Amino acid sequence: MSGKKIENRNPWAWVSTLYYAEGIPYVIVMTVSVIMYKRLGISNTDIALYTSWLYLPWVIKPLWSPIVDLLKTKRFWIIIMQLIIGAGLAGVALTIPLPNFFQYTLAFLWLLAFSSATHDIAADGFYMLGLDKHQQAFFVGVRSTFYRLAMITGQGLLIILAGYFESATGLEPVEMTVRSKLAPPAVEVFDPASMQFNELDGELRIISGPATPEISTAKIQKQMADSLISAARTWNIQNGFYQEEKPVSSDAGNDDEGVWTRNISGPLSQVLSKYFGPEMKEIPPSDKNGNVAYLFFALSKPPSENEEIVMNFGLESGDKSINIVEGTRFSFTSKNWNKPALAVIQLDPKLNTVTEAGFNARSGNIPLAWIITFSILGGMFVVFFVYHKIILPYPKIDQPVTQSSGSELLKEFFRTFALFFKKERIGVILTFLLVYRLGESQLVKLASPFMLDPKELGGLGLTTGDVGLIYGTIGILALTLGGLLGGFVAAKHGLKYWLWWMVLAINLPNLVYVYLSYTLPDSFIIISLGVAVEQFGYGFGFTAYMLFMIYVSDGNHKTAHYAITTGFMALGMMIPGMISGWLQDIIGYQHFFVWVVIATIPSFLITRFIPVDAEFGKKSADEK
Repeated sequence: MSGKKIENRNPWAWVSTLYYAEGIPYVIVMTVSVIMYKRLGISNTDIALYTSWLYLPWVIKPLWSPIVDLLKTKRFWIIIMQLIIGAGLAGVALTIPLPNFFQYTLAFLWLLAFSSATHDIAADGFYMLGLDKHQQAFFVGVRSTFYRLAMITGQGLLIILAGYFESATGLEPVEMTVRSKLAPPAVEVFDPASMQFNELDGELRIISGPATPEISTAKIQKQMADSLISAARTWNIQNGFYQEEKPVSSDAGNDDEGVWTRNISGPLSQVLSKYFGPEMKEIPPSDKNGNVAYLFFALSKPPSENEEIVMNFGLESGDKSINIVEGTRFSFTSKNWNKPALAVIQLDPKLNTVTEAGFNARSGNIPLAWIITFSILGGMFVVFFVYHKIILPYPKIDQPVTQSSGSELLKEFFRTFALFFKKERIGVILTFLLVYRLGESQLVKLASPFMLDPKELGGLGLTTGDVGLIYGTIGILALTLGGLLGGFVAAKHGLKYWLWWMVLAINLPNLVYVYLSYTLPDSFIIISLGVAVEQFGYGFGFTAYMLFMIYVSDGNHKTAHYAITTGFMALGMMIPGMISGWLQDIIGYQHFFVWVVIATIPSFLITRFIPVDAEFGKKSADEK
């Protein structure tokens, strides 16, 4: 291989793979780790507590972004971080078999989190250094698309991969199809204590039933449904299929009103409720719930004396309105192999059609399955490391900002932050970053609850499966198309030319939810089209936001300054989102979505004043 360093290379060769590699470790830390720990028997309490803290490196990454800017090249940071990420993934794989695997794997996930956040800083900086302004505009949709593909990979393909290895390393998996039916509810008569399984000939296998489970869509009393679920949980715990999780105790005195509630939020909520409260009668809580059915599992013969066979039961395909509410993980031993472990399936109470869902019970070597999965991921990042070491160009301007060390380096570190806040019209810039998505930041928190809530409460009354299809398929497709189109047109005429169109695109489609909340249509097609319009507009309009962050970050410290803009981007989503649920609870969906539209006004006002070069994003004469 030639030692010549290529300054420029076709962006199609590296932009897509770079941002795919950027998204994978994030989704592993935030999503895949949760599923892995659940499969390995960690309690929900511990999973929620410890994995939530793993998000911290992405929150505080602007604090160490100057280091990436000041020391070494962005190319160096990308390559070395991909190697460290690969090592971290291998570390998770190697520590899964250990007795204290939870602590060790968490340590490596922390390494992954910090390495991934640092990789994000370097990759975003390299994107601005390795591409000219026109290419930055054109590929902004491409980078977003491949980042989303990484999210889909983590949330879907990686879980499927781990599930395959679970199936391939243990007993024959059991597939069950649960169907809903239009029929009066049958009283669930099931006495697990009366069931005793005899040892069967042949290989050790899972026994399950009933053979053709069906659940009536007719609702039953909530008290009865809760009683059936509780009875199954009690039986499972008493027979050692899993251990009872202890609830986290609340501190005494939590019922007392705080200063904020007493003096600010309380009085404000009373005023809002009086003048803008929902114009509907108070609806008493429903005493009806979705119907339930029992499924049971046992083994055909006892395992060896000290052997533990763990079975995981989960949804594989079909309508998510058919859901497991009890019994996703069971532990079989020589003491309980011939007793039925109970799973409870419950229908969404809004489901009133015949549908079905496929479930799968796997009892493979779960630690081995996740060892193989993380080993493959570690190998994937070794491939990324080698590929990007060869393919990434060597832009002349990709140089460390300073060659200083010691006190001079520390001085330059703080100077990097100071230079950002000394930018011309920094107040306008920060205001734009904070309010551009002011309406969307509130809408996104309540869109799904609005879809799920019954019409008596102002919602659309959709099932969980309907919402999953609308947002998980139609919405993602529209969002991706909007982002790709935004990048294409911005590269053709520049950001300034399309800025106002993109402001309109990200804000005006919010009117869709005003229409939906006032008309409450029954048509699935109308609702899907409305969401598609809103998501397409968001994808198209968000292009302007990303390009503006690139624009204002330009300069000697563009990598660190871009990371700072992402911090303000997160802040602009976090704070309004925190109050959105409280506000909607007071004024109802109709007035809330009207407020969301009103909240878009600041983005229109501030856009008038933001500084944007008319040529930014266009192809220059030299490039042509």
